[in-house]
Amino acid sequence: MIMTRMLANKVVVISGVGPGLGTTLANRCARDGADLVLAARTVERLEELAKQLNDAGHKALAVRADITDDDEVAYLVESTTAAFGKVDVLINNAFRVPSMKPLAGTSFQHIRDAIELSALGALRLIQAFTPALEESKGAVVNVNSMVLRHSQAKYGAYKMAKSALLSMSQSLATELGEKGIRVNSVAPGYIWGETLQAYFEHQAGKYGTTSDQIYQATAANSDLKRLPTEDEVASAIMFMASDLSSGISGQTLDVNCGEYHN
Repeated sequence: MIMTRMLANKVVVISGVGPGLGTTLANRCARDGADLVLAARTVERLEELAKQLNDAGHKALAVRADITDDDEVAYLVESTTAAFGKVDVLINNAFRVPSMKPLAGTSFQHIRDAIELSALGALRLIQAFTPALEESKGAVVNVNSMVLRHSQAKYGAYKMAKSALLSMSQSLATELGEKGIRVNSVAPGYIWGETLQAYFEHQAGKYGTTSDQIYQATAANSDLKRLPTEDEVASAIMFMASDLSSGISGQTLDVNCGEYHN
């Protein structure tokens, strides 16, 4: 893998760091020169990842943080500034599994919870880190979803939450632009990695087929006839986080191997 050092000397805060994209993104950012603050609700996984990065010669801090809680967000900001003295990039990567039910069968509480995490949780973090990001003329990258591009049944609550996140991102790009802060979004499609592979294997057992057949059927809708990898999605996020995109704000970069055109 080519290392560009595109994030050298930058402090990057990543929320929602779990298995899959969050871990891949943390490793990629570290290898490209960033000092990292890793945030999520499950602290054991965070501490293990931070230890691996620190043992490899990088700088990483693990902070347990529920981004729906004002006090925990404040603690995250305090811990970040105490450890590194600045913040250059905030990546909102928190994820909630969709209900996969029609809206008529989805509780209003589930919808509230989805919006609370995806949109309002990201907003809490952005508001809290705005002073530091203004000082560094930094960047915010909100990880969205290709659910924005379709209206498939059973994704209603998820689409509502991600649509709110997109609208919020666009408004914040305008509001924070005068402070020198860029706000962009990345909208992945299906992300190929161990997490999706395990899901396809589960589906294969359920429907009496193979995971490869499910992969091929899913990828058939894309121009490239494959699914984007965790590394490819991470590359798009890192581009939006880096100075390579210094003239870009208020935009959404789709990463779906051509499944949807925008």
